[in-house]
Amino acid sequence: MAVTKTIVKCTPYINSNSKVDQWDIEMTYENDSEGDATYYKSKFSTTVNQKDTDAEGNVIATNFTLKAKGSWSNADLVAICPTSHWDTIFASQVDSVITNPLVESTPDNNFNVPS
Repeated sequence: MAVTKTIVKCTPYINSNSKVDQWDIEMTYENDSEGDATYYKSKFSTTVNQKDTDAEGNVIATNFTLKAKGSWSNADLVAICPTSHWDTIFASQVDSVITNPLVESTPDNNFNVPS
């Protein structure tokens, strides 16, 4: 399965030092080519803060280094996305919609109860 991942939208949040401290990112996943029987497309989004904090404001994780918005590459943006999680979700979606879709039942209104 050939999956294409493309960032379709990203919004930087700039702090008072002109550095990005948060990103809103949307990425599409596409399986095969539009028009193919196995084609499937899904969109994912995330908000990534530069630092994650607990309820008391203590830093529990640093997700990226502060830098100017012009210093970010596509690879940098992809790297801060939860792509392994999205990969799993997308594979599950493709499996349930394309590979193993639900089989619809139809009623047999002409069925007679055996004697």
